[in-house]
Amino acid sequence: MSVTLTANAARHVQGILARQGASGPMMRVAVKPTGCSGFKYVVEPAAEVRGHDHVFESEGIRIVVDDQSLKYLDGTEIDFTREGLNAGLKFVNPNVKETCGCGESFSL
Repeated sequence: MSVTLTANAARHVQGILARQGASGPMMRVAVKPTGCSGFKYVVEPAAEVRGHDHVFESEGIRIVVDDQSLKYLDGTEIDFTREGLNAGLKFVNPNVKETCGCGESFSL
């Protein structure tokens, strides 16, 4: 089981964590029920590792994922992309069956 970052995404995340004064290069990635297709990704700085968390190291960043989210995120690669005026994290998740038209949610 794993969740990884591309080098581009790691540089982006390191910048965000540094600006927010995070104590170390650790981010939490989760899946929450919402949106028109069922789920959305949640990314935030992680201050601690909890009892039911899994930690993956990728490109110098520790990625923290809880048990429930990991079953939906296993095998996901997170990239940072720029397309025209839009820039952001892009999730390449092999478990996703379809996404909604707005691109904010997905189903498994």
